Amino acid sequence: MFETNGDPSVKPYVFAMGIFSLLAFVVTAWVLANVRHEQEIVTRLVSHLQGSDLQMASELSSELGLQRSLSVLLVLNTVAVAIAFLFVVRGFLSSERNLKDAKVLAADILASMDAGVITTDMIGGIISINPRGRELIGSEDAQPVRSLKEIGAEHALLASICDELRRNHHPIRDRDYHLQRRGLSMTLRAGCTMLKDRNDAEIGIVIHVRDVTERVLMEERMRRMERYMGLGTLAAGLQHEIKNPLSALSLHVQLLSERLKNEASDDVHEMLDVLNTEVQRIGDVLDGFRNYASIHELGREPVFVSSLIEKLIRLLRPEAEQRKVHLEFDNPTKEKGTIQADSARLEQVLLNLALNAFAAMPDGGTLRFSLSKHDGKLKIDINDTGQGISREIQSQVFDPYFTTRREGTGMGLAHCDKIVRQHNGSIDFQTSATGTTFTIQLPIAEAN
Repeated sequence: MFETNGDPSVKPYVFAMGIFSLLAFVVTAWVLANVRHEQEIVTRLVSHLQGSDLQMASELSSELGLQRSLSVLLVLNTVAVAIAFLFVVRGFLSSERNLKDAKVLAADILASMDAGVITTDMIGGIISINPRGRELIGSEDAQPVRSLKEIGAEHALLASICDELRRNHHPIRDRDYHLQRRGLSMTLRAGCTMLKDRNDAEIGIVIHVRDVTERVLMEERMRRMERYMGLGTLAAGLQHEIKNPLSALSLHVQLLSERLKNEASDDVHEMLDVLNTEVQRIGDVLDGFRNYASIHELGREPVFVSSLIEKLIRLLRPEAEQRKVHLEFDNPTKEKGTIQADSARLEQVLLNLALNAFAAMPDGGTLRFSLSKHDGKLKIDINDTGQGISREIQSQVFDPYFTTRREGTGMGLAHCDKIVRQHNGSIDFQTSATGTTFTIQLPIAEAN
């Protein structure tokens, strides 16, 4: 539960009212006692007087009889103060109950939030933290953290933004940072504002942290989709503006080569061969780009993915043995989820990912295929034990023509991304120093 420090309340005032009421009661009792004592003295004096003195004493006694009225007035005053005190006590108990209910409601709201909320004092000491906050910063054990410095180096951004807030006094929003949790990469988004009291004095800092891993992945997918949507027009323009002149250039190079066949020197023939080869290579690049950017209907049919993976493993086994890579297929429930897919293109995706995994394990390792169901989708995991993908290039791995290998064209993962999206699925990856896992999710279709 979310804990907060108590505010100054009406307790001192209620205590003062109680003291005042008690004092009024004591004074009233003391006045009454004095009056009665004086009345007794007068009565005894009167009993010993005679004649004219008796008449004067009687008049004095009657004047002292006013003490009854005074006594009644003091009693009424005491009763009024007591009643007022009871009303104050009742109001105090009611306000305390309402305050307690408000605190419980605020605590329940914060405990139910999906965002972590942390409050600190002005020097970084943690005052309170809600359950989601403890979960996100990895402090769910019984020993609570007492300051931002104790949270851990992976959450160093929190202390950094608090320092910036203390310097600039302007709210900070949407600062992302990454961390590894249970072998998976997480993206947290943090911000902070000043914590102020009722007098608008700064007494601390409020930090809010959210897990935006899924949102960041979705944003990345949308960026890839936007890039892909513009490639169709670009491909058509390249086909018209480059491919046609290139075909004419290739034709004239061949004609020139035939005309100089018996007249030119070997150096000339060698240069013509280079020209012809490079023109052909440019044509192949344009064809690959056109195939990537083109939109064709898939030849969909029911596909048992488990059978497709088993077939792929048989195909890869000779090369895997040569590379000292151990192949595994993890399908504990013998999952045979059926999807409507183009089996040839889906096999191309799995093969491309497997070959990339081989390249990531030059000294051997383990390549594991896993199959499972999740939220109505078939989930395919391809995990290798390579060195992982460096953070600097993770955002570019699905970009066309991006590659880190000399012999690569940079279109493999771009084609995989396109084919999976054509199947209304998604492809993402998690990577660390101990390996990389590519995850494909495809909608399941029940077999007829």
